[in-house]
Amino acid sequence: MAATTGASPLISMHSRPSHFFQHGLATLRVSGLKPVSLSYYGRSSLSFRMRPLPVRLQVSCAAKPETVEKVCNIVKKQLALPDDSTVTGESKFAALGADSLDTVEIVMGLEEEFGISVEEESAQSIATVQDAADLIEKLIEKK
Repeated sequence: MAATTGASPLISMHSRPSHFFQHGLATLRVSGLKPVSLSYYGRSSLSFRMRPLPVRLQVSCAAKPETVEKVCNIVKKQLALPDDSTVTGESKFAALGADSLDTVEIVMGLEEEFGISVEEESAQSIATVQDAADLIEKLIEKK
């Protein structure tokens, strides 16, 4: 099987490729993001264009300690946790015993406390107290 590797995607032929390449009957051209063609006896039999893969970057900044503390207090209140229970930025809602309804109530409490509106898609991405605090600061910043 003949193939290109490295920065370019893998391109291969499956029907006796060694025969084609040993006898110079097939050619394969790959160059950056330009069109790629495969020819047999000088006739183009396959042609396609490669596209770069999207790159995902995630920028994260920690929320202010006072925001995290407020979120911790709201979570404790919504989940009716004892005053001596420990809730930190790393605390996961599920680990604190929150189900999906509790999480909705926590988000509603946060919206009320901070005067923000959290979209459903954003609310579903919140798993920890820190996630909630970061989202709150991001939404307040957009105001």
